[in-house]
Amino acid sequence: YTGLTEKLGPEEAYSLMDKVYEILIHKVHDYEGTVNELTGDGIMALFGAPIALEDAPQRAIRSALAIHREVIKFSEKIETERKIPSIKMRIGIHTGPVVVGTLGNDLRVEFKAVGDTVNLASRMEGLAEPGTTYVTEETFKLTEGFFRFEALGEKQVKGKEEPVKVAENLEKPLPR
Repeated sequence: YTGLTEKLGPEEAYSLMDKVYEILIHKVHDYEGTVNELTGDGIMALFGAPIALEDAPQRAIRSALAIHREVIKFSEKIETERKIPSIKMRIGIHTGPVVVGTLGNDLRVEFKAVGDTVNLASRMEGLAEPGTTYVTEETFKLTEGFFRFEALGEKQVKGKEEPVKVAENLEKPLPR
């Protein structure tokens, strides 16, 4: 994202990110997820919070596949039209408990999800290669049989004393 912003300039980068955010938000909502936070160049989404969903991990992976598919289509379009380098998303998924609520005071209140689950999902995203989805062992166990995965072994993750077992979702985002 930083390199792209430098190449495009702030106005064009803003316009591009607005379109990417639109894709991300719609593909999360398509699978009944909640966009909890917009980050500098991505989002943090919840599946199964604040409303519980029995198949939340499956929905998260389906949403990830839809995001990859739509970003590929969008990227191909802008590469042709504006000669912009390829855009690829990195997605990390972890399944576990979170505390969801509002944080802040009278001047600024924000709806947030906090807990180790949020942090570990973020760490998975940070480990993922562009265009891939990495999941933790917890998500893998709950979605095994629904999707294909490749075990990537244990990875040392910032903030964790013990290494975390990581798998890559091998499903390909097929065109609609």
